[in-house]
Amino acid sequence: MKIDWAALGSVFGVSLVATLLLVGLFTLGIIGLSKQEQAAAQGGSAAMARTGAYACFGLCLAAVAYGIYLIVV
Repeated sequence: MKIDWAALGSVFGVSLVATLLLVGLFTLGIIGLSKQEQAAAQGGSAAMARTGAYACFGLCLAAVAYGIYLIVV
């Protein structure tokens, strides 16, 4: 049995980057929702923060759906 170390390293690198991006997007979504509450408490408009948060959550959902698609197909 021979291990292709280059392919293993490539899979590890792509998995690490994808994980960091997904966690980062989700974190930005949570921050956007918290800014929405802060803006509403100060009497301002929170539409931009809410829209950005929903966009981040949508991108997270799209990435997870694409991963499931790759596994199934």
